[in-house]
Amino acid sequence: MWNYRGDQRPPFAIAPGDGQESVWDYPRPPALSPDYRTVSVHHGERCLARADRSIRVLETASPPTFYLPPESVNTGLLRPVTLTTFCEWKGTAHYYALADDPSGTAVAWYYARPYPRFADIAGHVAFYPRALQCYVGGVPVRAQTGGFYGGWITPEIVGPFKGEAGTGGW
Repeated sequence: MWNYRGDQRPPFAIAPGDGQESVWDYPRPPALSPDYRTVSVHHGERCLARADRSIRVLETASPPTFYLPPESVNTGLLRPVTLTTFCEWKGTAHYYALADDPSGTAVAWYYARPYPRFADIAGHVAFYPRALQCYVGGVPVRAQTGGFYGGWITPEIVGPFKGEAGTGGW
């Protein structure tokens, strides 16, 4: 098993080409990175969110997670659910389901009061691309594998990514 030291890509990492980023160059603890591409999130014909600025959370081995400003989210199409989780870096996450989904399956989350290092994402909403149609700069997003993960895979991101087969020891 390979042991991540933080100062080099592992031998199995895909080398990024021009205009690409390797998730193995992302830091741990994660970093925040502003993004000015248009991001949109849809469920069928309904637009849940659209923003021309967002914040990407970049963490070693995972595709970025996009956090959209609260004013860009149509919260009338969402409803809070009782689920919460804890992130060692960001704090307690709260979740949303689609307003008309009786199952209450989480499709989005936010941090109301993240730890100080992540204060910039307070109230911003992140969406699971496995449950929705997400776009960055008009390009469809591929979901990170794994039920827990919410990374957005776009053409400029290379892995392999946490959550794929054989990554349980990362």
